[in-house]
Amino acid sequence: MIGQDFQRLDGPAKVTGQARYLDDIPIANCWYGVTIRSSVPHAKLIGIDRDPDFDWSNITFVTADDIPGENCVFLNTPDQPVLVKDEIRHVAEPVALLAAPSRELALEARKHVTLRYEECEALLDFEQSKGNQIKIFGDNNVFAKAEIRHGDIDAAFANAECIIEGDYYTSHQEQLYLEPQGICAKPREDGGITIFGSMQCPYYIQNALGRILGHERFNVVQTTTGGAFGGKEEYPSILSAHAALLCMKSGQTVKMIYRRDEDLLATTKRHPCKAHYKTAVDPKTGKLLAIDVSLLFDAGAYNTLSPVVNSRGVLHAAGPYYCPNVHIIGEMVATHTPPNGAFRGFGAPQSLFAIERHLDRIARELHFDPIELRNINLFHQGQETPTGQVLKAPLAEAVWKSALDFAAEHPKDSDDFDCNADDTPRRLARGRGMVVGWHGAGFTGNGESIFKAKSDVELNGRDVYIFTGSIDMGQGLDSVFPAIVADTLGLPIERVHMGPHDTAQVPNSGPTAASRSTMVVGAVVKKAAENLIEALKAEIGASDGETFAQMVDRRQNTAPLRVRAQYPGDSAVWDRDLYRGDAYPDYAWISVLVDLDVDLDTGEILFRRLFQSADAGVCLNPQSVRGQFEGGALQALGWSHSEHVIVGQNGAMRNNHLTDYIIPTSLDAPDMSVDLKNIPFESGPFGAKGMGEMPHDCPAAAVAQAIEDATGIVLDELPMNPEAIVAKLLARSEKE
Repeated sequence: MIGQDFQRLDGPAKVTGQARYLDDIPIANCWYGVTIRSSVPHAKLIGIDRDPDFDWSNITFVTADDIPGENCVFLNTPDQPVLVKDEIRHVAEPVALLAAPSRELALEARKHVTLRYEECEALLDFEQSKGNQIKIFGDNNVFAKAEIRHGDIDAAFANAECIIEGDYYTSHQEQLYLEPQGICAKPREDGGITIFGSMQCPYYIQNALGRILGHERFNVVQTTTGGAFGGKEEYPSILSAHAALLCMKSGQTVKMIYRRDEDLLATTKRHPCKAHYKTAVDPKTGKLLAIDVSLLFDAGAYNTLSPVVNSRGVLHAAGPYYCPNVHIIGEMVATHTPPNGAFRGFGAPQSLFAIERHLDRIARELHFDPIELRNINLFHQGQETPTGQVLKAPLAEAVWKSALDFAAEHPKDSDDFDCNADDTPRRLARGRGMVVGWHGAGFTGNGESIFKAKSDVELNGRDVYIFTGSIDMGQGLDSVFPAIVADTLGLPIERVHMGPHDTAQVPNSGPTAASRSTMVVGAVVKKAAENLIEALKAEIGASDGETFAQMVDRRQNTAPLRVRAQYPGDSAVWDRDLYRGDAYPDYAWISVLVDLDVDLDTGEILFRRLFQSADAGVCLNPQSVRGQFEGGALQALGWSHSEHVIVGQNGAMRNNHLTDYIIPTSLDAPDMSVDLKNIPFESGPFGAKGMGEMPHDCPAAAVAQAIEDATGIVLDELPMNPEAIVAKLLARSEKE
């Protein structure tokens, strides 16, 4: 099956509606929990008042005083409380919880709770955060800092004939998974709790709850999950803690599922970023001589996973281009806004948008063709990245050539598209954008050696079961892992099954994040299958030439035979302090071409064509990979032009409804095609690399270039919505 298109194993159940998401699961005597949240961005909490005229007899009420362990959700730093005890740091911050036998009663009870505050001055502008007299974190409000130095940046600029600078801004983005955040906590017979619900990383929750609850009598189970995109990586730890506290106090099973408006208001989003680029360029050849980058990210009120986002943003900031002298610094600062967190791409889309727009600026100012400028500067084999990593086989040239060939075969002014299909006269201008990018696959540096991912494979009867902490959130792992094992063992896939994603039954495989699950955990799963072959051989005394199926048929022992494999470690040399060495096990490469029309009267963008050429190693299920590239690109197109998180004066999202937070639908999707290079990666299972994040990295920059090509206006800030386009067009006409 490997390398062939095959139907996803979960497809029929999801298409027919048989798959049960959390809110589909019938639970007898289930109570419903709700959250009482702050309505101000910064305040001292004076008191929590309950209406004495309301009947509280059948309501469970929880505050910070009810937390038996530590009032902290541990990730990178112990700064985020489970429930506010003293200081409120953002709108929608959880202050108290309540549960009732019905959702209606719980929602009604919430109306009868009042929070008393002493409001304080709020710091909402992340560009004003560092060193501000209003302190949110530490002495200077900087959660994280990362810096890369390569070559002699000062000498390069001192001798430069041409220096070009520019600023670039990227915005919030909401993950907008189809299934909202949801967790259920159920009492166990031993006095513990089972947590089950929609999540990416069960062991994140497992690790967080032990310190919050003050005991280890709990397990975490992932149910069918309706999308995540990073939004269910760290946030479910908070929601699980809330549900568990209500469960402990009430003695009842408690379900907490956010309505969409609450989900949009309270949960994490993509980090906004300001990027300043200063480059020294040879004006004759167009070669980059020096790059100096400053990235500033808005973390929000708490640290969450922001240091890792900052790290990846810094590591991708110079793009897939060789430059002998590089200085990059990234800082993640605090504001009194809801915390930002994991989102597909994890910092890379922000910095890749900036470097691609900066190359367009260089081309504009030096009168180079932007395509030729990229040809001149792309990485070649044997060159060093800014961290000093020597690239063994960079495929930037291969994916870029594929895009150039596609462009030659499909002229942007061809008759493939009718711009006036509805016979309405419109003033349309057509443009094309072409960009190229890279994405580090897996964790940074020696991160995989730190996590030491584990997976089990078990022979039970005639079938084989896979036990792994990596979960399927829609990307297809529950089909890919069985295919890996089936091909390794030589069994039909019908005899290979996924075990439950239950921390009581599966080992810790590390987070389902960072485009690592197929590449890293898939390799561990494959190794576990190979270990199972050896274990069965040893048990039955197999003769040479016997297949695994034949050995199973001869086996007399009826007890399950379970084996484990673990990530073996690697030889990567990485200095976490200096950011020197092998930043990633390998890079994946991508090029993007976008054709679009701009309505010169309304500013509306009509996407016509999107082409991607990508190196993702060997595609284990090409059909599924193509689906990832199409879905990821459409999500990136939404970030580029229609998805606008409007932040109010209190730091809260104002448009937290699907009526006014606009994502692209299938009707907005252009004609899409993907050229998959299918070049083996030596460390991946059957040659696979990670690719889940890569489709989001580059389309926004291609859209900006295409708008410039169509209209001549320059947009270096996201989102490039109709209002922004019309404003630029009007400003230009006024100057003319």
